[in-house]
Amino acid sequence: MYNDKELKEYRDLLKPPEKFEEGFDWKTLVGAVFIGFLMMPGSMYLQLVIGQGIGPAARWVTIILFAEIAKRSYTHLKQQEIFLLYYMAGAALASPFQGLLWQQYLVQSDAARMLGLTEFIPDWIAPAITSESLLERTFFHTDWLIPVLLLFGAQLIQRIDQFGLGYAMYRITSDIEKLPFPMAPVAALGTMALAESTDERDKGWKWRVFSIGGVIGLAFGAIYVLLPAISGLIFTEPVRLIPIPWIELTPYTEDVLPAVATGIQLDLGLLFLGMVLPFWAVIGSFLGVIFTMTANPFLYEAGFLHRWHPGMRTVETLFANNFDFYMSVSIGLGLSIGVIGIWQVVRSLRKTKGAGGASWKDLIRGRPERGDINFWLSIAIYFFSTLAYTLICVVLVPGFPWLFFVLYGFVYTPFISYVTARMEGIAGQVVNLPLVREASFIAGAKYFGYSGIEIWYAPIPMHNYGEATVQFRQIELTGTSLRGIIKAEVVAWPVVFIASLLFSQFLWRLAPIPSVHFPYAQEIWHLQALNQLLMQTSTLEGNSAFFQALSPIIAGGAMVAGLLLYGVLSIFGLPVMLIYGLVRGLGQTAPHGHLLEFIGALLGRYYFLKRYGAQWRQYAPVLLAGFSCGMGLTGMFAMGCTLILKSLGKLAY
Repeated sequence: MYNDKELKEYRDLLKPPEKFEEGFDWKTLVGAVFIGFLMMPGSMYLQLVIGQGIGPAARWVTIILFAEIAKRSYTHLKQQEIFLLYYMAGAALASPFQGLLWQQYLVQSDAARMLGLTEFIPDWIAPAITSESLLERTFFHTDWLIPVLLLFGAQLIQRIDQFGLGYAMYRITSDIEKLPFPMAPVAALGTMALAESTDERDKGWKWRVFSIGGVIGLAFGAIYVLLPAISGLIFTEPVRLIPIPWIELTPYTEDVLPAVATGIQLDLGLLFLGMVLPFWAVIGSFLGVIFTMTANPFLYEAGFLHRWHPGMRTVETLFANNFDFYMSVSIGLGLSIGVIGIWQVVRSLRKTKGAGGASWKDLIRGRPERGDINFWLSIAIYFFSTLAYTLICVVLVPGFPWLFFVLYGFVYTPFISYVTARMEGIAGQVVNLPLVREASFIAGAKYFGYSGIEIWYAPIPMHNYGEATVQFRQIELTGTSLRGIIKAEVVAWPVVFIASLLFSQFLWRLAPIPSVHFPYAQEIWHLQALNQLLMQTSTLEGNSAFFQALSPIIAGGAMVAGLLLYGVLSIFGLPVMLIYGLVRGLGQTAPHGHLLEFIGALLGRYYFLKRYGAQWRQYAPVLLAGFSCGMGLTGMFAMGCTLILKSLGKLAY
């Protein structure tokens, strides 16, 4: 069995309970309606106004409200009931019909007209530009029937699909490999803290720590979120004491650090996140950023980063560098992690039997008290959903080679899902190989004669199920039976689907989207449409920019380097999580937030851990959960003020 000191430390941070309960009752039913008809519209509106939804706030605010109602009803919420509310609120954040708002814009966009693609956008995505439904701004029209039905079918398969390969990966990485999943205790301990708060007789440390984090989140959110929102309603320009998203320094450092994106992100949440993530994973990320900042000037002088030029800011610098060099590096390192992961699971399955771990037989059978479904049933669900996606794609895009759909679903998806499951289990991070989807579409056009853009909109069976493993670990840690989760899905999904359609219609009828009433959409959507449609022209014109960017030599060298680094760390007994951190920090993302994460990791390990001992490992996730809740409350208040005043502005006097 994989044995690393810090992994074991995080694995033992929170033990799963012996007793599991479903937690599904009438409170859950009321919660589903509340989330669908009150929380979701706020999140949708914020996405259009400021570019980000309520996020974790929807979950914590829902739980706190129901906990207070229960308290005044002389009852209390069980831990499992609280987690089901948390789970359903998360499901509601992915508003399925919000995508239709984008699609109605896309077919009418200036970008589509400029590139001559308006006529190529398929009618199963959005009606033709001549449709009356676009003039009337309504989804309740026969021209929208096929897009809505297609969305309904894809969403239904997706909800079933989450109990397929993602669940199987969880059983392998958690039950067999015993990976720690460092981010899972954040939600688990947060719900436990709120469960304590509903029982006046037993308010333990979790509630106190959660409250401290909540107050800090409220104070910081008032400056970071509330002040810009309120001032923007009063003045012509919002007042921002803290720049969002970061302080841009790239133009000021380009003479000393050419081709290096520099800046500082002052989001206090990153500090708390650094305290929660495994220490050596954060250190690895920071070292990756330092390496990138050191190497880029030399790579620029050597001609590797030839697309960068003075005057570029962070986004342009990252895009140019990724295109020239780091995309190939990312692919190579991702492949090395995949090879390491496959080798580790084979070794784990061989060694766990008789060594205190679960056996292959235990994996198949599962634990009935936990509500486990049969392992082979989860694999069958995965095969069913993948075949369903494949058949839909074959019908919608008959000109694209069907073999690609098979490779997406049965080769790439299991590979990237397992790589991500291990990355989530060890360092709390998601791995995605960049531009694989785009490259395959271009290859289909270049080598198999496909011409069109329908493939870019088809629900291809290319998924990363590794992200679902954290959620299943949270379910286990809170003592919630999987049967309760399945029941919550059956109830919540129809509510979310109907509410999403109704409020998408309401927002569209309120004003055209985008327009001055939705400033983020008005500012950003044209650029997003232009970038998206530019890529889509490659399957019409055969432009293979991806193949220009991909360097097999660099990718192969990065893969070999990753494997060698893993071998060295293993031989000398050094923390293996360094390599996972390096993958995250090596030129793939904006480096501006890594400094606060690094400071948080140092504070957690060398100050708080020494002061509070091993108990700090439990304090940190609860503190982060409380901070997220406080930030969410200020965001909700800001959204309410904005929504009310904007709605009043629409009234006719």
